[in-house]
Amino acid sequence: MVTQQYGLSNLQQELLKLYGNNISDDALLEIKGILARFFADRASKAMDDVWDQRGLSPDDMAAWANEHNRVEDRP
Repeated sequence: MVTQQYGLSNLQQELLKLYGNNISDDALLEIKGILARFFADRASKAMDDVWDQRGLSPDDMAAWANEHNRVEDRP
């Protein structure tokens, strides 16, 4: 992923083209849902890749869920 300090990203530019069309509020909500699912799917795939690379299993997740990592006394 390329980060730009100035100007619009390629995604922002494409969305601006879309916003030039007068679409209904329902269509806009649908587009937001599509974008949310797209980025959620990408995040999920990235996590799956990390799990595969590290050889993690559902048992590891269950063990983490039951860990207690709270600090007793905080200043």
